[in-house]
Amino acid sequence: MPDSFPALPGEDARAISPAGERAVPWPPAGDLLGDPGGWRPVATPAGAFRLVPVVLDRDLVLIVRWMNDPAVAAYWDLAGPGSITATHLHTQLEGDGRSVPCLGVLDGTPMAYFEIYRADLDPLARHYAARPHDTGVHLLIGGVADRGRGVGSALLRAVSDLVLDNRPLCTRVIAEPDLRNTPSVSAFLSSGFRLSAEIDLPDKRAALMVRDRALRDLL
Repeated sequence: MPDSFPALPGEDARAISPAGERAVPWPPAGDLLGDPGGWRPVATPAGAFRLVPVVLDRDLVLIVRWMNDPAVAAYWDLAGPGSITATHLHTQLEGDGRSVPCLGVLDGTPMAYFEIYRADLDPLARHYAARPHDTGVHLLIGGVADRGRGVGSALLRAVSDLVLDNRPLCTRVIAEPDLRNTPSVSAFLSSGFRLSAEIDLPDKRAALMVRDRALRDLL
């Protein structure tokens, strides 16, 4: 399991991959979301950030460890044997491209797990007034030491910017954290999202968070 990832063409390899590994071919995500793995890195206050689509054999052990952190397990429901997380990831990787699991890589180090998904094509769309091409984001910050110090907000802003910059038909980025997960809701608010509503989902009462392209472009 690598601790860092190779640079994309044109990136500063020293910042992204101290070990200088060669790039791993990433599977295309299809037409529903484009190719998050090909989106250019963005600068954040915490360092250079990019999305790296999950490769099961390479990333499973790391993601399982994160999922079994008690603070994560309280909201993700994927704790336990690695087979549980593997099945969850495999379903997305073998699907039609409407959900892409990714690692959030900061200065070459995996920091977080993201799922970028088509919210308008997701069961979530039954619970709010979805618009075509609404794109959703699920997030967990992997390391305990990286929580509560603004990293989550920086990464959420970077990811939502990547979505809006690379998906011109998408006018909004959507998230639905558990309303009880106060740190997560606060991170979304700090990263440019607004609380649109409280909604009842099958497994939780959620805060419907929205980041609008129009509002972002005015700032």
